[in-house]
Amino acid sequence: MSLGRASGVSLVGLNGHIIDVEADIGGGLPGFILLGLPDASLIEARDRIRSAARNSGVPLCPRRITVNLVPASLPKRGSSFDLAIVVAALAAAGEIENPPEVVHLAELGLDGTLRPVAGVLPAVMAAVRAGRPRVVVAEANAAEARLVPGARISAYRHLGEVLSDYGCLDTVVPPRNEAQVVTPAAATDYVSEPAQRADLSDVIGQPLARFALEVAAAGGHHLLLVGPPGAGKTMLAERLPGLLPDLDPVEGMEATAIHSLHRGTAGLDHLLRRPPFESPHHTASQVALIGGGVGLPRPGAASRAHRGVLFLDEAPEFSAKSLDGLRQPLESGYITLHRAAGMATYPARFQLVLAANPCPCGQNTGKALDCRCTPTQRRRYFDRLSGPLLDRIDLQIEVPRVNTVQLGTGRGEETSAVVAGRVSAARQVQRSRLRALGFRRNADLPGTVLRHELALPRHVTATADRQVERGLLTARGYHRVLRLGWTISDLGGQECPRQGDIEVALQLRHHARGGRP
Repeated sequence: MSLGRASGVSLVGLNGHIIDVEADIGGGLPGFILLGLPDASLIEARDRIRSAARNSGVPLCPRRITVNLVPASLPKRGSSFDLAIVVAALAAAGEIENPPEVVHLAELGLDGTLRPVAGVLPAVMAAVRAGRPRVVVAEANAAEARLVPGARISAYRHLGEVLSDYGCLDTVVPPRNEAQVVTPAAATDYVSEPAQRADLSDVIGQPLARFALEVAAAGGHHLLLVGPPGAGKTMLAERLPGLLPDLDPVEGMEATAIHSLHRGTAGLDHLLRRPPFESPHHTASQVALIGGGVGLPRPGAASRAHRGVLFLDEAPEFSAKSLDGLRQPLESGYITLHRAAGMATYPARFQLVLAANPCPCGQNTGKALDCRCTPTQRRRYFDRLSGPLLDRIDLQIEVPRVNTVQLGTGRGEETSAVVAGRVSAARQVQRSRLRALGFRRNADLPGTVLRHELALPRHVTATADRQVERGLLTARGYHRVLRLGWTISDLGGQECPRQGDIEVALQLRHHARGGRP
């Protein structure tokens, strides 16, 4: 009897765990036993690897093969263990040597072809963190795998090529044709995303909403836009990503890892540089928005918007459970999903932008003849956005109809490039001020820092203090007003907020009528 070993990676959320694959060939009736909490797709690997090994010229030993995936207590899923299992089984049979500290990530076709798998980027990141930088992947995953700094990637198209490099002389490798040629991208190229076509100059009028959008971009604040149909709410929201600065390499790696898992086998060849923008339809389920699903939970739109913007148009039409499910990630920046098959944690530090009509018909603009909804209908419609959720939205703005004078101007006043320049300068001021505190944006500041290290004089916060005493502002809302005040001050080129900045922040937080009759 002999024992063979190989390594793979099991992803639970974005957290990868090194899996040691042990293969033992023993006596008894011929068979193939797979241990270690495999799922259905992993159990099917038994038949896939037998055919793949035979068609590569090195059939598996016709005896009892026992494969154990260690640690056995951790659930394993997917087909990415195929290559590791066949390598361990052939090492146990003495056909090849045990590969030292090499991680294998590939699915096998019946003809021995190495096929791409989902989540290669976070899997390679986990291997590098675990001190195993040597990783074998399919050629179709090579460009994505090479995005990880420090990884030593070996890419193959066929199992026979892998076994040949491991010292097996009897392999059969089909000839390569032009359709199979894969040109890998440079290892750590940081490719820029296509430029945003939507420009802020396309928005006509709406000076208050444009200012609120600039403040939201500068400080990373959440935004609610309330107004009748056709006022420009969606146009404004779609232009927010164009005002945000590029992602740095760490942020880009985080965002790309989530999209690697979501895109499946459609691999990525560059890191995401621009902030992602997710805009799910209002019929999206809670699982589609938050994440979840059968087996181990998968990321939803909230996680795919990590380091970018999550835009919910027609927000009151979303289910109340889905909307309230956003309350935790708005505070913590991550989503933890518990299921019977296991628990997964995904990052979800996004900017939330909500757009809503003031009432079901959308015409509650202050003129009685415009709206046919009753006061009860208006309240019931907007009350679908719960108080705890709205309390977490920093800026709440009313977007009125555009008049004929504004329409006659043709275009807006400033382009996205001009506003993005002011946003970038404000972000730089924030980074310099907050670097010693371990933060980068005003929106990330906890209440303790705002009350101590960045405490403002009482005369500056007097208006907000009175709002708290009168019960018009919660403690959470008070801290959000202070964060807004700092952002407004940064945009104005001041060292510290003044009383006027706090008062403007209060107005920006309470400007939306919210469908109240």
